[in-house]
Amino acid sequence: MENNSQTMETEEDLLTCLRIKFYHPQQSSKGLYGLLPLGNRVRHSADDPLRLGRDATACTLALNDIRVSRKQLVLFAYRTPQSPDMLFTIQNLSQKGRLSVNSSALGYLERMDLPDKALIRFGEYEMLITCDSGEAKASFEVELDVLTVPPSRETCICVPSMTPVMETYRMDSFTAELGPFETDETLMLHS
Repeated sequence: MENNSQTMETEEDLLTCLRIKFYHPQQSSKGLYGLLPLGNRVRHSADDPLRLGRDATACTLALNDIRVSRKQLVLFAYRTPQSPDMLFTIQNLSQKGRLSVNSSALGYLERMDLPDKALIRFGEYEMLITCDSGEAKASFEVELDVLTVPPSRETCICVPSMTPVMETYRMDSFTAELGPFETDETLMLHS
């Protein structure tokens, strides 16, 4: 007779993990993140929306800042028949504040799919959210941290041993067509 614990599927073998990193220009002088479980992985039920705002009773994640909406945003977990991965959408819950996801603005109650790596902005806050996929279907983990520099400063992902290249436009005097061409940033232009 087989042991039931060995034959039962354990769907919690590998949980999807949302890594959320916060930045605010005045974070060192204020206790903005005092209500967040920073540095810990917290399990969250996939059928329960993950809300962020200043109201600790209505939100799963609360920021100690009166400039943040009572309910600022919400993340919903979902699956599609075509993919085994857990996916997420983000929705703006603030009537007064705008929310942007990788520079795409979301108005009140507007939603969009969350990419695997997203820069979320609202007010003076920046959140970098990355998603590590897992096999679990009923829950996922959330890992919270604070960044010392704004994630928006991450401007370029350069390939090692390659010089950064800047794209500019020139007018071809022979064909009179406008077209892109690349120049090395270190190149000096001579008149």
